[in-house]
Amino acid sequence: MSQTNLQSAPQSALVVDDDEFSREILRKNLLQMGVAEVALASNGLDGVAVLDRLVNTPDFLICDIFMPDMDGIEFIAELSRRNYSGGLILMTGVNLDMLDVALDIATLHGLRVLGCFTKPLKRELLRQALGLTSPD
Repeated sequence: MSQTNLQSAPQSALVVDDDEFSREILRKNLLQMGVAEVALASNGLDGVAVLDRLVNTPDFLICDIFMPDMDGIEFIAELSRRNYSGGLILMTGVNLDMLDVALDIATLHGLRVLGCFTKPLKRELLRQALGLTSPD
């Protein structure tokens, strides 16, 4: 297993994505990067429910834009209502223009966006967004 800069690794994350494979790959990568706890949610509604159950607010969230029941845009609005102060990474595999719209909405809501990416989210881009050093 490669070494990471564990001092700068965030302690907790929430991945909100309707694609189970994407969620699991992100969970695995985050754990390998030194993130201690990774919660998973299948859409925005599930993400809100997970946030309500967590004892501590995640240091950052990774959120897909296009999901059933509650999409990423609606989830962003919910994060704003909850005064979420952690980092936010947005991603999509469908419509790149909506990624720009989601970024604008998140910024207008005062959320701290760490990055916007297309799927599949490459490990090195994720490391950069989280401010982690490259493995030795």
